[in-house]
Amino acid sequence: MSEASKTLPPHEAPESGAELLVGYRINLADPSGLATVTLDIDAKHRNRNGTLHGGIHAMMLDAAAGFAASRFMAGDGLLVPVVTLSLTTNYVAAIADGRVVATGRVTGGGYKIVYATAEITDAGGQVLSSASGVFKRAAK
Repeated sequence: MSEASKTLPPHEAPESGAELLVGYRINLADPSGLATVTLDIDAKHRNRNGTLHGGIHAMMLDAAAGFAASRFMAGDGLLVPVVTLSLTTNYVAAIADGRVVATGRVTGGGYKIVYATAEITDAGGQVLSSASGVFKRAAK
């Protein structure tokens, strides 16, 4: 995240190239600190089996958990630049069409290192994938 992203109004995320390319949307409006990433699956998001590509699962999980970590570290509604140190992803079920939502939440940590998890669910609430990650405050 750039220096400008730290001065955004609360709960507003800067657009990234990945977000624009893939077409997901970030929502940071939840007052509890959750971060959500939403995607309407299209042909360009599917793998050769016709289901949502695992790399897109991982990207959405990383973004949701990372934004939750960023919000937690900031503590004031703004965002702190973070980098992903590790992300462990579990694929549970496939999906071909519809809307999916990744929800990220912080599970622990402190000033420099934060632990967060994320889940992707379909419109019916079925878990499709999950991840746990470690995020570090980026150098200024």
